[in-house]
Amino acid sequence: MKKILLLLAAFSISAGNAICQISLQLTPEQKLQQLKEQVSDNLTNNILSYWSAKMPDDVNGGFYGRIDRNNQVIPDAAKGGILNARILWTYSAAYRVTKNPVYLSIATRAKDYILSNFIDREYGGAYMMLNAKGEPQDTRKHTYTQAFFIYGLSEYARATGDKEALKAAKSIFKLFEKKVLDKESNGYFEVFSRDWQRSRDRLIGEKTPADEKTMNTSLHVMEAYANLYRVWSSKRMAERLENMVNIFLDHIIDKNTFHLICFFERNWNGTSQIDSYGHDIECSWLLLEAASLLKKPELINKVKQVSIKIADAASEGILSDGSMLTEKDRATGHIRATRSWWEQAESVVGYTNAFELTGNENYLNKAINAWNFIDKYMIDKVNGAWFTSVSADGVPGGDKAGNWICPYHNGRMCMEIIERVEE
Repeated sequence: MKKILLLLAAFSISAGNAICQISLQLTPEQKLQQLKEQVSDNLTNNILSYWSAKMPDDVNGGFYGRIDRNNQVIPDAAKGGILNARILWTYSAAYRVTKNPVYLSIATRAKDYILSNFIDREYGGAYMMLNAKGEPQDTRKHTYTQAFFIYGLSEYARATGDKEALKAAKSIFKLFEKKVLDKESNGYFEVFSRDWQRSRDRLIGEKTPADEKTMNTSLHVMEAYANLYRVWSSKRMAERLENMVNIFLDHIIDKNTFHLICFFERNWNGTSQIDSYGHDIECSWLLLEAASLLKKPELINKVKQVSIKIADAASEGILSDGSMLTEKDRATGHIRATRSWWEQAESVVGYTNAFELTGNENYLNKAINAWNFIDKYMIDKVNGAWFTSVSADGVPGGDKAGNWICPYHNGRMCMEIIERVEE
């Protein structure tokens, strides 16, 4: 990643719960420093503190499966694989970035629980869902969920050098290449039974019967492979990571609009006209991250150009208050106006990345505006953590924690900004 040069000898602010909105009148260096200090405070005192205090289940082990919108833990809620894998990634990364031993203890708790309860020792891979007591409830193997186990386990290995976590991540990767890879048309199928027989079940989106691959699952396979490559840089791993980058360049990114195509038939014929702005901006930086790890200048330069075009396409979903809409269906014109926490977080990272690539301050201002919206509307400054969503008229809603609601998007955003500004 390109370094951000900071000229900040005389500039500082104090971070706290009462955070001031960042002014667009500041210099780029001042904006970045304020952004870094504010997200650092939020990471430590709002996100990680909430999840480490509220989520550990000291009765049944691991973590609770749900906290409702009133901040009430639901002890008998099922424990989702996505949630647990993302908790593992978040606290592993937090330990790697901060060296705070509290975060290591949470990460280790997550790793141990995943290896003891989620991993299927008979057929390999990991279960999709456990009941509250930690027993298998949904034994399907969804590629999206499995990818997050690779992502979390590889991050724990990256942060600690743990060989057991790395072995588990490599094992799931090998199953992907043996069972999940479409050897005829490339890419990865979506859902399998416990014993890895292909299934027509659905997890992501409302799809037609012909849809067999999704952008969303592909994005997180690429993300997981990139992280695994950081700790296991084999020739085979490099080949498979480069293949994922090329799948996006060749199939998933619309070469006319530079939005991502969401759903596909097996042969990569797109079946969707939905523009998912949050996935667009998330892909804009994850794609470059993956390509950069491969250290191939021609590929990196190509992806840099595409990354900016994707970020520009995603900006179609930005409103005047700095927030990002969920999606638009080009076929019907329908717009989902709810603002979700994860899209706003990815907007901060994606447009900071675009600023790094171009030096164009308009991109940095988009990142700052997104953060200012988050600070004003998304952060629960009374109870901690973030609200899941904000309605079109500014009313927060949704559970505080669940299988799809976790500290990964917002926690990662904070750590990305911290690391980028400190480079």
